[in-house]
Order: sequence, then C-alpha cells, then structure tokens
Amino acid sequence: MVQLATSDIQTREVLEWKGLHLFHFKSSSCSQKTRIVLNLKQEKWTSHEINLGAQENFEPWYLGINPRGLVPTLVIDGEVHIESNDIITLLDARFPNVKLIPAGLETRVAELLRHEDDLHLDLRTLTFRFTQFRGKEPKPKAALTKYKKGGTGTVGGKPDPDKQREIDFWERAASEGLTDAAVRTSAARFKAALNELDRTLQQQPFLLVGELTILDVAWFVYVNRLLMCDYPVRRLHPAVSKWFDKLLERPEFAAEVVVPPHVRQAIDENHDRQKAAGETLIEIAGL
Repeated sequence: MVQLATSDIQTREVLEWKGLHLFHFKSSSCSQKTRIVLNLKQEKWTSHEINLGAQENFEPWYLGINPRGLVPTLVIDGEVHIESNDIITLLDARFPNVKLIPAGLETRVAELLRHEDDLHLDLRTLTFRFTQFRGKEPKPKAALTKYKKGGTGTVGGKPDPDKQREIDFWERAASEGLTDAAVRTSAARFKAALNELDRTLQQQPFLLVGELTILDVAWFVYVNRLLMCDYPVRRLHPAVSKWFDKLLERPEFAAEVVVPPHVRQAIDENHDRQKAAGETLIEIAGL
C-alpha cells in the first residue's frame, strides 16, 4: 500500500484535510478506475481536477502532494495515498458497504492487479500513438525539467525509482518516438492478457467470481482505452466484448468514460490520418 510519509509531502496543507479528496483528470484511465469505485460505493468526495494536458501535474504544488506527478491521489483525513490500485483497494477496506474484494481473495486480487498494472506503460504507448495526435515530443522539455526538479523524489522516506521510470519513458518517447516495435510489443502483451480474460469470461460472467469485483473495474477501463485506440476487441475477444458492453450499461461505469465531442473529433481525425498512411494499430501490430 503506497501511503506517503509526512516527509514525502511538501504541500503540507493537505495533512489537515478531513474527508475524502481526490486529485484526478477526466480522461485518465487510473482516475476513471477510482471514480467508478467511488460511484459503486456511493461515497461523497471532494473533486480536485488536475489538467494533465496543461502539465498541471508537474507544478510544484501538485508535486508537493504526489512526488511521482501522477493521478489519482487520494487524501483521506490527512493521509495521502498514491497509485490507483492501492487507492481502490484501500477504499474497499475503508468503506465496506459495497464489497468489491471478496473475503478470502485479497491476496489473489492483489496479484491480479499487479499483472494489470504491469501493462500500464503499454497502455500509455498505445494511447499516445493511436488516440489524439500529440506530435513528436509528448512531454515538452521544459515540463520534464520542472518534473525532475519538483517534489521530494521520495516515497515512504526513500528515493523513488518509479519517478525515474516516468522520466525515462518520456525522454525515450521524445528521442525515439513511440516506435512501431514498441507498439507491436505492447499490443502483443495486451492480446495475450485479453485472450486469457476471454477464456475466463466464456465460463463466468465476471473476471474473478460470479459477482463484480475490483478486477472488473480495472479491466473495464483498460478495454475502453484499447477500443479508443481501435484495438479490435470485438473481433479478437468476443467474450470480453460482451462483458464490457454489459458493464457499460451501468451508469456508474458509463458516466466515467464519456468522451467530449472535441476529443472524439481529434481521435477520429488521427485515425483517419493513420488509415490513409497504412499506420493503424491493426496494421502495425498485425492484428
């Protein structure tokens, strides 16, 4: 569980906050996941939206709350928690009115969420290549410089290797681009994972047991993002597609994945350019 130590936090005012506060961004997959869990639990929370497009997550005030510069961040009665899977697990423990982790399966759920989290950079690769056009430098040098210098750089009072992982990703993207080879690797990893999920969903209605769990929430968000990238979920993984469509009928899920019209237009225009160039996800990854 990633709860920040007091020494990790420079924006000290949050240590005095009461209740549930969530720092998030509308289209962030990790934020969507967290908001869906809050919807299912019907808990009241205070929204603090961080505009990732404007690099607000690299501003000193926010890096003083989350040294990794990521969303979401949860502040609950002065405790600061980062990493979405840890946050949703914490919410399930603190607010058991609607249980999303069945008793006795806590360890299994943690293992499966780690597997899902291992694919996060793969999802980012596909997102930045195949949704909106972002140019050759997804994160400007000035923003990265601010990120490197900001925050304590510690989690739990120790130097945080995850921040360096973030820096390495964006610097590599700026120097090499999001290459076809990286796309093929990421798409292949998702195809293998979704094949496994499809086999499970051919036998049962949800991913872990016969009822909705946190695992369904996490993978719903990933599948939604893959569909935005034009990954052929419906053709390659029909059971996953059917499961996704049923969850999308639920307002707790649907409300969090609405795409604003101007964003949808930008995605469609990017897909049109890629189709004209023969550079769609399907073509590059051989799907």
